[in-house]
Amino acid sequence: KSHEDMALKLDAKIPAGELAQKWNNHKAAIKVVSPANKRKLDIIIVGTGLGGASAAASLGELGYNVKIFCIQDSPRRAHSIAAQGGINAAKNYQNDNDSVYRLFYDTIKGGDYRAREANVYRLAEVSNLIIDQCVAQGVPFAREYGGLLANRSFGGAQVSRTFYARGQTGQQLLLGAYAALNKEIAAGSVKSYPRHEMLDIVIEDGEAKGIIARNLVTGEIERHGAHAVVIATGGYGNVFFLSTNAMASNGSAAFQCYRKGAGFANPCFTQIHPTCIPVHGDQQSKLTLMSESLRNDGRIWVPKKIEDVQAIRSGAKKPSDIAEEDRDYYLERRYPAFGNLVPRDVASRAAKERCGAGFGVNETGLAVFLDFKTAIERLGKEVIKQRYGNLFDMYEEITDTNPYEQPMMIFPAVHYTMGGIWVDYNLMTTIPGLYAIGEANFSDHGANRLGASALMQGLADGYFVLPYTIGDYLSHKIQAPKVSTDTPAFAEAEKAVKDKIASCSRDNLYIGQTDAEFVVAEGKICSVLFRGDTEEEEESSETQKPQKIRVILKTENFSGYEHASAKLRGTKKIYVREGKTQREYQPGETYEITAAGMKEKRVNVTCEEGGRIELSSLKRGKEAPIYRGELEIVKAGDGLHIINELSLEEYLYGVIPSEMPAEYHPEALKAQAVCARSYAARHVK
Repeated sequence: KSHEDMALKLDAKIPAGELAQKWNNHKAAIKVVSPANKRKLDIIIVGTGLGGASAAASLGELGYNVKIFCIQDSPRRAHSIAAQGGINAAKNYQNDNDSVYRLFYDTIKGGDYRAREANVYRLAEVSNLIIDQCVAQGVPFAREYGGLLANRSFGGAQVSRTFYARGQTGQQLLLGAYAALNKEIAAGSVKSYPRHEMLDIVIEDGEAKGIIARNLVTGEIERHGAHAVVIATGGYGNVFFLSTNAMASNGSAAFQCYRKGAGFANPCFTQIHPTCIPVHGDQQSKLTLMSESLRNDGRIWVPKKIEDVQAIRSGAKKPSDIAEEDRDYYLERRYPAFGNLVPRDVASRAAKERCGAGFGVNETGLAVFLDFKTAIERLGKEVIKQRYGNLFDMYEEITDTNPYEQPMMIFPAVHYTMGGIWVDYNLMTTIPGLYAIGEANFSDHGANRLGASALMQGLADGYFVLPYTIGDYLSHKIQAPKVSTDTPAFAEAEKAVKDKIASCSRDNLYIGQTDAEFVVAEGKICSVLFRGDTEEEEESSETQKPQKIRVILKTENFSGYEHASAKLRGTKKIYVREGKTQREYQPGETYEITAAGMKEKRVNVTCEEGGRIELSSLKRGKEAPIYRGELEIVKAGDGLHIINELSLEEYLYGVIPSEMPAEYHPEALKAQAVCARSYAARHVK
């Protein structure tokens, strides 16, 4: 084919007319579906964050038949719950000359003029409706003494337009949307499918007709059909090794749409958030965000003198020992108009530059200070506690540093993805019938999102945009029959998914330094097979290699106790080496590994050819009623069998059955699955 034939033809369907009139003109021009006809139409929504939950609640209340899917065990555990700082709206309650146009302009400028102007103006236009909606739902926004809703400032704006609920705005907004969603679930207009992951989109006659999903409890592959499919699964920040995203926010649903032909726009536009708790070890799976709202009262600085930096790193000086004249408030120095509230990309680049110049203040040199000393002196500790108390508590729990007395340490981290599935003005992708809303699409934030605008976009799309625009497409489907899942398109999609899963079970899978294979029967993981280093090594071996594993038993000290134990046995003779000592155990004879009065114990275990090593749960030590143990399988030969048969979900996510005997320590059961979980979080579909 020629390049012209292969090119993706994009039609944004932006309405004509003045920018401020486009949305009203568009609503007047598009088709609608009558209440009686809405009852004939089915919609699938994947994702239950602010975008998905609000869309499902709105569409269900309109009368559509909605199915909503989430990977979590409850819709309210979507990652939107982690948003802290606030939500923007052009209410102008502070009388500081805010307006719809100013919110539009700040968003366009903050995104480096790379967002679609028509979509952004619409976003600013409906922002005020979001606040009214959420207040009506009972969202406990902060209020001023007189009862009016309070506002605070966020980066990239010179007005105060951010509504907030302390440091848990996302949670409160999601609870409001979740309540509206539950109302529709109870009414029967929405059917909820928790613990389901979308594995593929089904395309039939060029249109989206449904999805293939996996029940994460049973492992069953399911077909679901609908007249339209909405993707609301958030971003893909976890393609980076560490980010502030939950591990379940894996971006896989959007990628499946891309693989089926949906355009993907601006994938390089990834936001690096400037206020994240720095990396504090090599065992982290994610990073923790500190809200941008802290930059309202916190001042960012590094020492001016390199000798002060070195003294802080070595512990010879505390940050509070550095005199005011020896502190470089570099954002205030460089950007006096915005100060510490510059846009996120500017603040992140500035922090990286200072650390790169050798002024990073932690032991790795990758941190700057966020200091509340001036604000506490000006406002008092109680005022700061009222504004940011839960954030300060969270920081102290993680770092063991009191931010009321010493500055926080922060460093930029991957947080949000402005890029996403390409959508037109109606939020439809390049595949007819497939929509993308919230962070899953690309349209509203250009190359950099302003703080407090993610929640605004998710709720705008779900409550006030998609319910209008999806009707224009569905108005042509009112005489179409229910979508059947007994078609070749569904069969092919399901077969492709099952083949992919089967190939994962057959092929070598790389997990850190360990290759593994899952053996699943009737929804249960019966064993986890750890293979050798390479396929060539296995193929060259004429006989089955002996099973070999190295076990590291770790403990953590609680109340002076350090005790943990685990049991191994072999179906054939096993040899256990501890240091220079090797012991031999007969088939079925149990060897107990015990770490008492030490932080870790390492043993190497080998089983005779043709046998297998069986591992039972870590056991609670009588002399240590409270302890935490971890069992790490470093390397293995051909197989390892887990005695306790856990369900697929329990094994992958460390969920402990309530009927598990008390003598088995829950942390140990989770530790058994450490290799499987680290793999499953990224790869198992």
